Amino acid sequence: MSTCSTVSRELDEPVAGTAATARTWLLLEQPGPWGAKALTSSHLDPALGRALEAAAKGTGVRIALIRRPGRHADRRVPAARRVYAGHTVPGRGWLHTATLTDPGRLLDLDFAALGRGEPAGFDAALDGRPHEGGPLALVCTNGRRDRCCALLGRPLAAELAASGVEGVWEVTHLGGHRFSPTVLVLPYGYAYGRVGAHAVKEALRGVREGRIVVEGCRGSSAWERPGQAAELAVRGVVGEYAAQALSVVRTDGAAGRWEVTVAHADGRRWLVRVVQGASLPPRPESCGSVLGSPARMDVVAVRELTVAALAS
Repeated sequence: MSTCSTVSRELDEPVAGTAATARTWLLLEQPGPWGAKALTSSHLDPALGRALEAAAKGTGVRIALIRRPGRHADRRVPAARRVYAGHTVPGRGWLHTATLTDPGRLLDLDFAALGRGEPAGFDAALDGRPHEGGPLALVCTNGRRDRCCALLGRPLAAELAASGVEGVWEVTHLGGHRFSPTVLVLPYGYAYGRVGAHAVKEALRGVREGRIVVEGCRGSSAWERPGQAAELAVRGVVGEYAAQALSVVRTDGAAGRWEVTVAHADGRRWLVRVVQGASLPPRPESCGSVLGSPARMDVVAVRELTVAALAS
């Protein structure tokens, strides 16, 4: 059976620079089935879903629903739900959690403050606290958006959970169906594509050790797509894998050509030229869609900036 993910894999489409963009993730546990637009097509009150979408718009906060791997029966009885909020900007990142029975309390959040990376309002509104467990592995499994997410994502989530990996959740949408199975790892916010259980375990081990695994990495959700590609390119060139070491501090350009400045915590900087290309030959971006040429981020140059260049 040919799917968007098999075609993308056969064409060896690069995954770098394809992650969803979100400075802050807000994750709400919602058992039961999910529709294509899960916030308004699940057992969550659709009016609440619409209100949450409106509250988050333009704030840098991305909302997704999560559920434990396995059967998804939802008896619609009041139950405690886990909520996570995670900010992904290096040097200012955090992951907090809360438990609530009324998801409507999420509307008490200051979404603009969450997007700026301020956790105090989350804790005050929801009786939240810093997450004390290990990293989270969020596996996209929403087959209503694309069958690849169900065919490849659900078995991956089940395998990870069955093997005793803690912090595994199914999630509604991470983008890039053709890179399934796709996974987001928090707290650092790096996304992965075409990964198996062993690769996810390696990524989680890396997070626990404060480093980033770059194999299969789509990029950090903290940055726009040119910045994602640029940061990963610098990591590859200089062999820097410390999770908090690099930041995208400036992006200049437009119309598919950018110069991205990537800064190291030790003061070094690199200028990275990124060009938007078209993936050829044409391929489906998702199952059932027409053939197209998805945009790709091609890094064409990486240059370390000298002290003189920085001073000018």
